[in-house]
Amino acid sequence: MAFAKTRDGTRLYYEEAGSGTPVVFLHEFAGDYRSWEHQMRYFSRRHRCIAYSARGYLPSDIPASPDAYSFRHFMSDAVDLMDQLAIRRAHVVGLSMGGYSTLQVGLNHPDRAMSLTLAGTGSGSERGRQEEFRRGAQETARQFETLGAAEVATTYGLGPGRVPFAVKDPRGYYEFNQQFGQHDAQGSAHTMRGFQGGRPSIYDFEDNLRRLAVPTLIVVGDEDDACIEPSLFLKKKIAPSGLAMFPKTGHAINLEEPALFNQTLEAFLGLVEANRWPPRDARSIRP
Repeated sequence: MAFAKTRDGTRLYYEEAGSGTPVVFLHEFAGDYRSWEHQMRYFSRRHRCIAYSARGYLPSDIPASPDAYSFRHFMSDAVDLMDQLAIRRAHVVGLSMGGYSTLQVGLNHPDRAMSLTLAGTGSGSERGRQEEFRRGAQETARQFETLGAAEVATTYGLGPGRVPFAVKDPRGYYEFNQQFGQHDAQGSAHTMRGFQGGRPSIYDFEDNLRRLAVPTLIVVGDEDDACIEPSLFLKKKIAPSGLAMFPKTGHAINLEEPALFNQTLEAFLGLVEANRWPPRDARSIRP
């Protein structure tokens, strides 16, 4: 088993495949390193691919202190992992919670990112729903501590954004939910309180987003209601960004539509590496 150590001593379990330009995958709250298996198998044919479990997710360490689970910790973990693996720059690809961390890498360490992929990113950021989201995060954390991960997976794992996956691909959804139920309950509770419930809205970074110069792909499902408006916001604010919306698709977009996700991401990475993903031409913006 391979581990990388972060600046605060937390060990992150990672898996690596392939060679070439590095691609680092950051998973969502309900996932772990296994969530990227479809992408690891596909992109490792041409790229050096790394998927890892975030702090609080087995087989990575589960820090005891609740203070070790802020969004800043998760951002710096991605950079520390790259340092440990001697990766100067990489394509950084994240889903949901991982998408938020990917965005933070782009905002705070733009020199480390060849590109950013923000999939299903921005839940809980909508101005009118932040307090509701934070209360829900506190309640979900309590459920992890009192009921355990397997029980929470039967409810949280079938939230509105997951229903399209369950309807479309019951076998794939079952595998996802089984893996979700294997998570460490205390690590999940800490992550839900510290990261999910404590992170700022992406709308709070509007000025920084306007200055972001890293090529960015935004991907969202058209039935992932919590992420559609934030994805449109990101598209409008990040000049070198493109937006892809998948039809009849929910939140776990890389699992639900792996072929379409891989095709879309592959085309983006190819354009970035060919230096053919420029900022939006100002003439195309409606006054």
